[in-house]
Amino acid sequence: MSGSYGASGPAACHFAHYFVICGIDTESGLESDELAGENFEQSPLKRTFKSKVLAHYPENVEWNPFDQDAVNMLCMPKGLSFRTQADQRLPQFHSFIITKEDGSRTYGFVHTFYEEVTSPQICSAMQTLYQMHNAEHATPQPTSSSSSSSSMDSLASSLDEADPSSSSASFSSPAVGGYDLSRDTLYVTKALCLITPMPFMHACRQFLSQLHRAVTVVPAPPLPLESYVYNILYEVPLPAPGRTLKFHGVFEPIVCQRPGLGELQLADFPLSEAFSLLGVENLVQVFTCTLLEMQILLFSQDYQRLMTVAEGITTLLFPFQWQHVYVPILPASLFHFLDAPVPYLMGLQSKEDTDCSKLELPQEANLCFVDIDNRYIELPEDFPQFPNKTEFIQELSEVLLSFGISSNMGAPPRTHRSPVSNPCTLSRERKAMALQQLEDDGRNGNLAGEELAVLELLQGNTTLERLQALTKRTGVTVACVDALRARVKSQLTDKPGAQTVAEDEELRNAKLNVQLREVFASRFITMFADYEAFVIQSAPDLETWLTNREQMHNFDKASFLSDQPEPYLPFLSHFIETQMFATFIDNKIMSQWEEKEPLLRVFDARIDKAHLYNVRAPSLRSSSYQRCSVLKESALAIEQRLMKVDHTAIHPHLLDMKIGQGKYEQGFFPKLQADVLNTGTANNKWFQRTATTQRKQDQHRQQTAHLSLDNNLKERYMQEARSLGKNLRQPKLSDLSPAVIAQTNWKFVEGLLKECRMKTKRMLVEKMGHEAVELGHGEANITGLEENTLIASLCDLLERIWSHGLQVKQGKSALWSHLLLYQAREEKAEQQSHAESPTAPHVAERRKSDCCLSMPGLCVTLIQDMRHIQSMSEIKTDVGRARAWIRLSLEKKLLSQHLKRLLSQQALTKNLYKRYAFLRCEEEKEQFLFHLLSLNAVDYFCFTSVFTTIMIPYRVVIIPIKKLSNAMTTSNPWVCVSGELGDSGIMQIPKNVLEMTFDCQNLGKLTTVQLGHDNAGLLAKWLVDCVMVRNEITGHTYRFPCGRWLGKGVDDGSLERVLIGELVVPCGEEDPRRGCYTPPLQRSPSQIRRISITSMSGRGSKPNSAQIQEAVGEAVSNIIKHFHKPEKERGSLTVLLCGENSLVAALEQFFHHGFKSARLFQKTMFIWDFVEKAGASMESADQMGDFQGPLGMTCQSLCHYINAINSTSRSIGKDGKFQLLVCLGTRDYLLPKWLPLLVECPVVQQMYEDTALLRDSSTVSALIRNLETLRDFPITLESSLVKGIDL
Repeated sequence: MSGSYGASGPAACHFAHYFVICGIDTESGLESDELAGENFEQSPLKRTFKSKVLAHYPENVEWNPFDQDAVNMLCMPKGLSFRTQADQRLPQFHSFIITKEDGSRTYGFVHTFYEEVTSPQICSAMQTLYQMHNAEHATPQPTSSSSSSSSMDSLASSLDEADPSSSSASFSSPAVGGYDLSRDTLYVTKALCLITPMPFMHACRQFLSQLHRAVTVVPAPPLPLESYVYNILYEVPLPAPGRTLKFHGVFEPIVCQRPGLGELQLADFPLSEAFSLLGVENLVQVFTCTLLEMQILLFSQDYQRLMTVAEGITTLLFPFQWQHVYVPILPASLFHFLDAPVPYLMGLQSKEDTDCSKLELPQEANLCFVDIDNRYIELPEDFPQFPNKTEFIQELSEVLLSFGISSNMGAPPRTHRSPVSNPCTLSRERKAMALQQLEDDGRNGNLAGEELAVLELLQGNTTLERLQALTKRTGVTVACVDALRARVKSQLTDKPGAQTVAEDEELRNAKLNVQLREVFASRFITMFADYEAFVIQSAPDLETWLTNREQMHNFDKASFLSDQPEPYLPFLSHFIETQMFATFIDNKIMSQWEEKEPLLRVFDARIDKAHLYNVRAPSLRSSSYQRCSVLKESALAIEQRLMKVDHTAIHPHLLDMKIGQGKYEQGFFPKLQADVLNTGTANNKWFQRTATTQRKQDQHRQQTAHLSLDNNLKERYMQEARSLGKNLRQPKLSDLSPAVIAQTNWKFVEGLLKECRMKTKRMLVEKMGHEAVELGHGEANITGLEENTLIASLCDLLERIWSHGLQVKQGKSALWSHLLLYQAREEKAEQQSHAESPTAPHVAERRKSDCCLSMPGLCVTLIQDMRHIQSMSEIKTDVGRARAWIRLSLEKKLLSQHLKRLLSQQALTKNLYKRYAFLRCEEEKEQFLFHLLSLNAVDYFCFTSVFTTIMIPYRVVIIPIKKLSNAMTTSNPWVCVSGELGDSGIMQIPKNVLEMTFDCQNLGKLTTVQLGHDNAGLLAKWLVDCVMVRNEITGHTYRFPCGRWLGKGVDDGSLERVLIGELVVPCGEEDPRRGCYTPPLQRSPSQIRRISITSMSGRGSKPNSAQIQEAVGEAVSNIIKHFHKPEKERGSLTVLLCGENSLVAALEQFFHHGFKSARLFQKTMFIWDFVEKAGASMESADQMGDFQGPLGMTCQSLCHYINAINSTSRSIGKDGKFQLLVCLGTRDYLLPKWLPLLVECPVVQQMYEDTALLRDSSTVSALIRNLETLRDFPITLESSLVKGIDL
């Protein structure tokens, strides 16, 4: 639950703080409620009028000042409602909550009923309104006495007019011609309200119901009403933790209980109702959205349903607390608050026959919309599922079933809006089904709650009475209606036994509540059983921690995620970034110096208990589902507590009132005697003692906890803590002046800017830390999963910024709508400029003979990037397109530049946004763009790595070394580009062309290029410097160095080469990305290194033996590190096997050390020549029987591999063959076994010096040990390396 219950001190003593009466003020007369969105087209009885607080007792409570406007607005959110004697006038109950700025809460419980209007002025005013309305709308209304009223259609239409799920303010009037002063009796709503520090819903509901009944029954109760109100305000205490309290209402005693200190906190709202309203799966989905701090909008005609679902969801968050705006009932006058660019949980009351699909909401990009009445939810895109969701839903369903509640009551849950049938249509369909069951009596009167509400609504309906009379005459019985009427009548009258039924129902609800909550709590205990090990407690004292709180790293997120099962990661990586998790960790750290926060204390105790039973240890990193094991004992604790009353409050008694006071007219709830109700605890010794003790305890706790903490620092911290990621807990209900609304929006602007600064700083610091690891410094503290979460969070922030202060909503994504309008303007201007100058520049064809061959420039504009996104058929929604555009701009380091360009059209921005909008605050906007600009300091591949299935255009440019003599080849060249996600396949390069483009499914980060030719024609030799490949969407350009010949009889005779890529970092003055640096990827072995290996006369210094051994160790170590990374973040293994400083390169140096002579008979010798000779020697020795047992099998495997490589159809050259042998030997774990055979071979003495590393037994043994460490890892090779080899 978010926030604490009330305040400490005397507030903790009273069961209730205030008793309030709201209704019509006869002195001010009828005032239209303009803020509620008045519709003057409606008949006057359907309109809403302003209500007022008629009285509240006491006048004020010091620790909880009375907010008259807020209470009035929430007691009667739709204002006053009028009815006549022909309408339904059943009492209604709803609750509300007021969240203060410090997060503390007070609860309100409201009993609303209809009372006859006795004021002639009000009746005359209503008559006048009707006369005016009828004059304006001359069309007569159909009368209730029409001949069709006895048909089933007529009954269905009356159902449509009066939805069973509506509140007291939403019943329609079937009266003939509306209201006639001479004929009709006028009734108006009045509300009785209790405001309490804790949510004792059932107790308050019973008390208010009994209090209202006191003025309607005969005879009247023995005591005046003031006695009962005084009793609950001043003489009924809050139950002590773990205790049960009984106090007396007007007619029956009322029992309530409070959980103990080690139990889950009080939750009196029936969770069974929340699950029945939404269905289990829908509720779990909404719960997940709440955990991820999305914007959640509840929608229902019934205020109590809004409150039940909102409180149910926040109750289930234990041990976490909702930290943002929480308004379960949003009054119509505060509809503009949905514009808030922050996470919120709000409830909106729907009007009759409202089509929710046409509801205009300021933003929907990150909105979870919940239509409670129709069991319909609409989830945000890219929504991670709750861990073990299927098993979790199954366990919840079993708990519900054990209490006789189906997990899928009513219509099936729906999470996608259907264009064919809207929720209102489905609502009518369900009403029709209820009628059919009513007629058939197919369920013997055992009706579900929703259908019961339908029939309760029909009670007293004249149409139904006529229908029943008609059916009786025709011999058909409608038994259910009679049974229901008898049931309702028995509930409304004071009968013995009714109390027992109510108690049983309360006990059943309490047991079900606690069992459902235990199932949810069990999930968090499983997921966060070891969270304490990852909390970073670096501050020596509270003052230091508070001072540096924002800069401190409080939780080791990367290590925590690496310790979790893979299926949990999508959810957990998002959840640990939320404000509620940050606050939870803050509370944990502060518990070193202060008393533990109550929820944290209970949670830690349960984790300690779980550790005693070793619940977590065996299942570490396991995603197997663990069921809750404390269901029975938790239900038993509740049952035992409710069966035993620990304290009985003082009975209501006569007060010191004057003779004649306390009288009232039957059927009318009076104003009470303020003089006796405004003075309470002065003479109450029990309360004096309790309040004094409580105050002393609070003072002592504060003094010990903050002895050394400066008060100013404390206050500053508390203000900072409240504003960190959350700007307002609750809108100000008491003042709706333009100045206050402007101030609220200014807080939003400040909050958005601060959030942007924190998000960009986190992204920058974490990413730079990761890149420092690539350079060999420190350890990474960010994973790809975390990075993706941070970027998704940035997308959400940008959507919220673009949604703030919108004049008119254009689509679900405010950012994409703005971009589309910008695009339309720019393209129109472009067309006009083309019309004025139609000639376009001619682009010459680029051929082999071009003397300055290089990669051509790339057109980079905001519009061009939009067109790329628009051409992606995989993205179906505007929200998805906006997120893709953000990711692409971020990857191209153009996000800040693009958004600056977008906002440069000030006329467009002014048309789209109100004056207070974030995007029209110039200084804040500039700072925001600057923060985004800082992200250009690091490299992201957030577009390439996410949209893996899209088609991308690539451009290839082949650059020869000598432009004239060696650029020409008569052979047929080909190229194959490979990346982390796949390869392009072999593509023939057109004759005499060194540049080509091709479309291919996203290859990811490019890793290798295979380049070759078929050796045809006279000029079949080709000296290539490098190959350049560019992704035409992201602009990433890769250089694949070669620097060697392709051709028979030259170099090593290779007709194809596998080249390893490196990302080109642009540094031109004109490039917007200049100045940023990314550590270069591993690259192809350089020409200088190749020459130094294969030629005695090669340029450059040769590495010594120590350097070679170090290179081998580092290459093996890099491969091991590769496999210790999460699978999705490993990158290319080919680079580590074959690139610069790779395993192949290190072993080439090892084998080349001490080669006797590079040239024999003018022929260049390669390592592969030695391998071939050694293989031939071993083959002949094996045939003579020199190798026996395992050694013989190893010898045979080496010879087999050498022969297979030699017989491949590929012309990969001698260096390529040695590379292939090393790769295959590493993959199949044979390399350490082959080395001893090569060392012992007689050929070694012929081809190596005595000082060669290959002839040093200790060095060879160390090399073998190094290579054996790779046995633990599954090494797979790219198809570009092993193509044509079947081993």
